[in-house]
Amino acid sequence: MSLDVPALAGVDRQTLREQSLRKLREAISSGQLEPGTRLIETELSEALSVSRGTLREALRHLVQEGLVVADERGKLLVRALTPDEVREIFAVRGALEALAAETLCTRQDRTEVVAALRDLLDRLRAEDSVPERVELDLTFHQRLCELTGNTALVQSWRHLSGLTRATIMRSGPEQAIRNMDWQRHAPIVDAIEAGDAARARAVVQDHMRETADRIVGALTAR
Repeated sequence: MSLDVPALAGVDRQTLREQSLRKLREAISSGQLEPGTRLIETELSEALSVSRGTLREALRHLVQEGLVVADERGKLLVRALTPDEVREIFAVRGALEALAAETLCTRQDRTEVVAALRDLLDRLRAEDSVPERVELDLTFHQRLCELTGNTALVQSWRHLSGLTRATIMRSGPEQAIRNMDWQRHAPIVDAIEAGDAARARAVVQDHMRETADRIVGALTAR
């Protein structure tokens, strides 16, 4: 297995694990490690220049995130999401982010909240790089949750972020760009600015359903 990553020697075990985790997550999200790929410890540990023990810790974390699964023989594979699973992920995100948007509609500091979200939309509109746009898109949605101050909500959202990133990237750059259009996100901020909780909930859920439909369509066409 060939991973074009720099050696990670010279740093402590904890940092090695975190760097290994980040590089593996990026390789899965970008499609360098495709769905169904068997993850062989000897090859990965050599590619990342880390011990097999450190690699196992990183792989265990990826299993917890849902990016890696074990087959019937216990061998680890990059998870291949079905269309139904994609829809389930975005349905849960829709519920979480609808709650976030509703909550923000009641905030006394709504002006500051809206300013923070519009700043992210401005950055998304100005960005040309697809990987950077993916990150800005996810940052917008994560910030939507963080601004509520609801720790449980944020933790639940983060649990799905890895799968979301991988799914977006696997749908192809053209579809990813359409899904990350800043104009698709603006109605969410508009509803929050108006303090219209019912509209905010509906806009967020429509946003997630449309995104899921587009991704499933792209994956099915392949």
